[in-house]
Amino acid sequence: MTDAPANDAAEPTEDEVFEQKAVRLAKRERLLAERSDAAGGAYPVSVPVTTTITSLRERFGELEAGEETGETVGVAGRVVFSRNTGKLCFASLQAGDGSRIQAMVSQGVVGEESLQAWKELVDLGDHVFVSGEVISSRRGELSIMVAEWRIAAKAVLPLPNLHTELSEESRVRSRFLDLIVRDRARETVLARATVNASLRRTFTERDFVEVETPMLQVQHGGASARPFTTHSNAFDTELFLRIAPELYLKRAVVGGIDRVYEINRNFRNEGSDSTHSPEFAMLEAYQAYTDYNGIADLTQTLIQDAAIAVAGSTTVTWADGTEYDLGGDWDRISMYDSLSAASGHQVTPETSLDELRALGEKSGVDAPPHETHGKWVEELWEHFVKGGLTRPTFVMDFPVDTSPLVREHRSIAGVVEKWDLYVRGFELATGYSELVDPVIQRQRFVEQAKLAARGDDEAMPIDEEFLRALEHGMPPTGGMGMGIDRLLMAITGLGIRETILFPLVK
Repeated sequence: MTDAPANDAAEPTEDEVFEQKAVRLAKRERLLAERSDAAGGAYPVSVPVTTTITSLRERFGELEAGEETGETVGVAGRVVFSRNTGKLCFASLQAGDGSRIQAMVSQGVVGEESLQAWKELVDLGDHVFVSGEVISSRRGELSIMVAEWRIAAKAVLPLPNLHTELSEESRVRSRFLDLIVRDRARETVLARATVNASLRRTFTERDFVEVETPMLQVQHGGASARPFTTHSNAFDTELFLRIAPELYLKRAVVGGIDRVYEINRNFRNEGSDSTHSPEFAMLEAYQAYTDYNGIADLTQTLIQDAAIAVAGSTTVTWADGTEYDLGGDWDRISMYDSLSAASGHQVTPETSLDELRALGEKSGVDAPPHETHGKWVEELWEHFVKGGLTRPTFVMDFPVDTSPLVREHRSIAGVVEKWDLYVRGFELATGYSELVDPVIQRQRFVEQAKLAARGDDEAMPIDEEFLRALEHGMPPTGGMGMGIDRLLMAITGLGIRETILFPLVK
């Protein structure tokens, strides 16, 4: 029996899948019953592979139709196409990277008994080992003329129809199937690995040190976000999954690691949408003796190097075919000035809450929870300015009350030296001139504690251990944080659930 689908075949029903599984399980039992040291049964511990499908395509991809090489190889792959025609059977074997080679099983080479066993035992989705001569078929298809074959792993469930696109929900919930059937899924995994390698290479060239900081913390901090909580039986205490590594990385700077970064997981107990995931990969970096301008330069270089590593150019092509230019020097605009220009209303750090509320009401902007001047300014900025940004843009100089870990601006009262980087209409990264004065930092933490007492779940607690580190002296420092998942979104044009290999779903 073969279950190779026709091009227009519909997805099998649950009853059909149940029937196919029963048939395949019977084949598994037969393979186990007939197991020998040579055959290995349904799941042998190994098969004598001598090369890969990918390397064979690289070496012999230009063979002329009907050409023979005289070279015998052993390869393995997943059966993704099968056609049994009398005394000659054909199968396409697919490697993990999606490359394929044709296996030709001829009665004249393997014998009648082996050919019949192939027809009876091999199904779509099985991993199969074949050994034989590398040739080009009469139609010019790179092939193995099989002299020996065996099952490498029996699949007891059928593959989805390879000619029908999986739904987004199916792709996310069954990523293993997505990787088997869709080139884009595999390419995204490779792109992510390439991006991470590029980031580390750029940091290494600039003498940064990669470290690891705790994911389980006795108190959350480093960002304004709601944490996940858990309980440690060993310590009999409440712990938090980290929302950011910032406060530990700054401890490293205090300790003398002047250029430090980390790529790891963060967890925020908040909403999930096209740009947010409760669990996500984050890059944070800190460089002593620079400021938010220097760290913006570094961030631009990191992103542009990553784009070149993936796409070969700073002009990337998104999944929908759109070209997006990440090259050149990116614009840097003031949050307050751009909001004033877009809204037609002068907004400054001195603008009162009443004025901001009135502008919000007039413009249809809902009041932010736990209203402050800064939260209103940021809500209004998103309403009036964010949607009009097309090129990568650093939005500079934020309200002081929304940025408790950031140094006050050196020349503009009421704002801090912070930027957010917007690409593709979403925030990709944020950067600071870090607040290193322990006295002011304590005052900021106290203000955050007051917000928490009024019910703000995202407010930061007072972190005495971090303050003690600052009291030992932290040099002037620039810092940045960037979501790895969002960086992939900027380069590939995909949504966040596509850039995360195994996203959290209900």
